[in-house]
Amino acid sequence: MTREVPYPDIIAQDASRSATLINRCNLPPWIIGSEDFQANPSPIEIDGVRLTNRWLFKRLEQIDSPEERGRVFHDYICVKFGLHDWAEQQPGTKQKSIHSYVNFLSAWGFDSNGHAGAVLKAWAESRFGLLATYHKGRLATDSVAREAFALDRVRGAAKTIAVLMQLDLLYAFCQFELATRFPKERWKTLYRGTHDPEEYTVHGFHEPKPAGNKRIDLVQLNNLSSFTSDPEVVWEFGSSAWEVQVPLAKIVFFSGLLPNSILAGESEYVVLGGFYRVRRMLF
Repeated sequence: MTREVPYPDIIAQDASRSATLINRCNLPPWIIGSEDFQANPSPIEIDGVRLTNRWLFKRLEQIDSPEERGRVFHDYICVKFGLHDWAEQQPGTKQKSIHSYVNFLSAWGFDSNGHAGAVLKAWAESRFGLLATYHKGRLATDSVAREAFALDRVRGAAKTIAVLMQLDLLYAFCQFELATRFPKERWKTLYRGTHDPEEYTVHGFHEPKPAGNKRIDLVQLNNLSSFTSDPEVVWEFGSSAWEVQVPLAKIVFFSGLLPNSILAGESEYVVLGGFYRVRRMLF
């Protein structure tokens, strides 16, 4: 099996941005983002998160209800970061602009290329070492897009208090929940639809057509992308769609992780990027 374009050509596109490619987790970025990781995933842990919040995870282990675990997690973050105190500030005060991880995820659902999207992509870069590849344009080749990404990161960061640390905890909780709910699973079949094929680097495979007459491609996804677990819903998000076997270790958030009143979306998953083998879906 040979690829149409070798990895060195792909990596060269981001060479100027990857000189300081480091992360804050137990695996290096080139492993997390690789096609091989998709085929043979292993757990990812952000440094120190489980250790410094061990009381929370010990408490969660004692709770049988997923709904209750979600409530305990959300309350823990609110207390730890004083989110209730900020929310109670009078309208119009400077503190009122401070937002939580919930606000950022909600804004991501509306526009992944806005201020919240830039902050979330920056978090994925700093924690996992996975470079953002798209934000209002291809970041490797579009200087205007790179400037917009940098500006949106600054504007987004100005609206929050410790949102990166909140997202660290969210990822750790998500991984705890996935391991608890699906102890024998390593992958989840998810679907992604798109109207913007220019957002991706797509490389075909030279191999026999798989069962179901679905073409397999190697795709470099942005460092954070939205998926759905519903194959019927996927067509609402684009004229082309992919079926992907996503490692559970690369799922950052999913609808149903938190109580029903918080971020109750349409079977949405937020997934770390990198290289994936995908199957093109047909109507």
